[in-house]
Amino acid sequence: MMTELSLNVLDVAQNSVRAEATLIEITVAADTGKDTLTITIRDNGCGMTEEQVQSVEDPFFTTRTTRKVGLGVPFFKMAALATGGEFSIQSEPQAGTLVTAVFGLSHIDRMPLGDINSTIHTLIQYNPTIDFVYRYAVDDREFVLDTREFRQILGDIPFDSPEISAYISEYLEENQDGVNMGFTM
Repeated sequence: MMTELSLNVLDVAQNSVRAEATLIEITVAADTGKDTLTITIRDNGCGMTEEQVQSVEDPFFTTRTTRKVGLGVPFFKMAALATGGEFSIQSEPQAGTLVTAVFGLSHIDRMPLGDINSTIHTLIQYNPTIDFVYRYAVDDREFVLDTREFRQILGDIPFDSPEISAYISEYLEENQDGVNMGFTM
């Protein structure tokens, strides 16, 4: 089992990369009034059939040829359900996939979010041809990082250049701190 939810996000987002998505949207939203933490990962990749969607939650199903089991999605689902939360996958061939995990925010069995900023930073750095929209929210406070906006400003400067990489990392940290206002996940 993964020890931080950010690792589950990384695993599911890597599935989106393998599905040839050109846009991956990741949302992490805490609602203290409802006592929920909702994580969604949406992509515009190749999508899945109904049969594949039903199979993907099975740890002994994977589309990869390098291993015989696929534990990422089943562990993510198990982590959400263990907190009294919910888990769903919606997908359609050629239209993409939406994975939604809802956790009991204050539930004793909820794993920590972990270093979500490093996860998002890593995804952006290692997937330069994919656009990412990352939304981070706590109650009514939020920030959004949209790599399409960065591309418009930067032109041909790659995200993995040292200055841009450092800027993205700082942008994530500063904005998360501003949204959290002392709250920790």
